[in-house]
Amino acid sequence: MKKQVLLTGGAGYIGSHTAVSLIESGYQVVILDNLCNSDKRVIDQIKKITHHEVVFQEGDVRDRNLLSSLFKKFSFEAVLHFAGLKSVDESIKEPLQYYENNVCGTVTLLEVMTQFKVKRFVFSSSATVYGESEKQPVHEQTPLKPMNPYGKSKYFVEEILRDLTHADTDFSVAILRYFNPVGAHTSGLMGENPKGEPSNLMPYIAQVASGVRKNLKIFGDDYPTEDGTGVRDYIHIMDLAEGHVAALNYIWSHKGVHVWNLGTGKGHSVLEVVKAFEKASGHQIPYEICDRRPGDVAICYADASKANRELNWQAKRGLKDMCVDAWRWEVNRSVQNGQKDVQH
Repeated sequence: MKKQVLLTGGAGYIGSHTAVSLIESGYQVVILDNLCNSDKRVIDQIKKITHHEVVFQEGDVRDRNLLSSLFKKFSFEAVLHFAGLKSVDESIKEPLQYYENNVCGTVTLLEVMTQFKVKRFVFSSSATVYGESEKQPVHEQTPLKPMNPYGKSKYFVEEILRDLTHADTDFSVAILRYFNPVGAHTSGLMGENPKGEPSNLMPYIAQVASGVRKNLKIFGDDYPTEDGTGVRDYIHIMDLAEGHVAALNYIWSHKGVHVWNLGTGKGHSVLEVVKAFEKASGHQIPYEICDRRPGDVAICYADASKANRELNWQAKRGLKDMCVDAWRWEVNRSVQNGQKDVQH
């Protein structure tokens, strides 16, 4: 019998790619998603890529009755929790929405898991919990100083998980602090597909390259970096997905809380990413410099040596792969969405 796992937010960008890696690793996947920032069509894409059926339930992680019915119906052995709002800018404008969704939703999920004695949990955290660190790269023991409600919501959940595992020593928890996931599945069938204006850099660049948007806004060129633009650790989405499988396999036999950074260990500036995408797509990316956004940090990249050491995992794909795969997906996405003016 295959091990059954629940993916909350599994139709989203990170969840859907992780679903592919889990299925390819022999897990049976059930996806719960309210589709607030995802598309139900991705379920069919997962099936096409993996040649396996995927159980999908539309619904919200805050719906206790729905969760209970799912846990009664399936014999889950673990939960991977991706369901959460993720825009730094939006979180500053709508903090209560972020705390209610990201923190309260997680508490409801953990309560139902406890009720049904499901004690393995992989949590989708974020490098934003580090805030503006004085030393780079950041490692798992770097002091946590989140600078915005989104980062704080992730930090609060991490603290809840520590308290929970202290109270219930049967819990096995993986906290994965992502850096900046980009790219798409190499098939071109699946990638990042934000609703409305993208809040992340790579899909915005891709939409400029395809002619959907006129130009890219770069928020600040006066940071203390080599070219003045912000530096981030961009990680290919499939490297990130494989990191989830490695973490899940680890907590199968290790109780308590375990924290890992998932990144490449290398930082790239916004302008570096723009140039790499221009090369991958064959299109110029016009841009304008705007004021810095509140809550953004100048530099953030990972020390991922702990994941390499304990999970035998490391990022294998470079910036070129990220851009090539993202562009392949953007062309396909535009066709799917009926945008005939895409510049192939």
